[in-house]
Amino acid sequence: MEQVRARDGATIVLHSTGTGPGIVVVHGGGVTIDVYRRLATALADRFSVHLYNRRGRADAPPRSMPYTADQEVDDLAAVLEHTGSGNVIGHSGGGFLALEAALRLPIDRLALYDAAVSIDGSFPSGWLAPARAAAQAGDTARSLAITTAGINSQMAAAKLPLGIRTAIIRAFLRTPIGRTMGELLPTTLDEAALILAHDGPATRWAGVRAEVLLACGADGPPYYVHQNAALARALPHARTLTIARSGHDAINRAHPRTVEPLAAFFATPVTTERTPHS
Repeated sequence: MEQVRARDGATIVLHSTGTGPGIVVVHGGGVTIDVYRRLATALADRFSVHLYNRRGRADAPPRSMPYTADQEVDDLAAVLEHTGSGNVIGHSGGGFLALEAALRLPIDRLALYDAAVSIDGSFPSGWLAPARAAAQAGDTARSLAITTAGINSQMAAAKLPLGIRTAIIRAFLRTPIGRTMGELLPTTLDEAALILAHDGPATRWAGVRAEVLLACGADGPPYYVHQNAALARALPHARTLTIARSGHDAINRAHPRTVEPLAAFFATPVTTERTPHS
């Protein structure tokens, strides 16, 4: 482990593995870097993979409130500078933050998997208010049941009555990953609110000069497919990839059908001439 000093003086703990060009992973909401260690191991024979917990988690400093993307982007900037990396992977809510960062930071290649952005109202929002109300009432299981069904409406479990979903989540909360997701639920809700607050046309990110791989899972929420297509039309150096037999957590599971396209993307030299970031 290494320590990186953030812009505000806080300490970011860096967990790195592998050899080769550096890749920094910006993890999703509701989890820590622990669920990305399999991905890091799968890439470690070709790349130096750098993981760090975003604020409010495990060994990370607390978040500043009110919550904005600025501190997240500043922290990523510090990690990129410390590691000398120009490559970034962003997943889910971390994908939104990585895309925001690419508007401001010297990122060469950006791979997004199920990036949770909202384009012209595409990201589901109706679940957020009732999920917040349940969380504020102290019912974590109910809040998380509303959240998971709201974001993953394509799943069969999302169509079950709320009471049954809540009972299932209550059991899930007794598992290690469930406990983590329960503890981080307030953070997850804040991140979802931030994503929805940045809703707009895909051209909002047209200033991203990195080469971008917009990946999603064919078995995940279908809105990611449509969002990626819209982003690919708006970003100057982007392409899409839909990975068969893969859900939202496929990047964590690190099956070769997910890992190998990422490795190939980062191994390809950047050939497009771009104006340097200011």
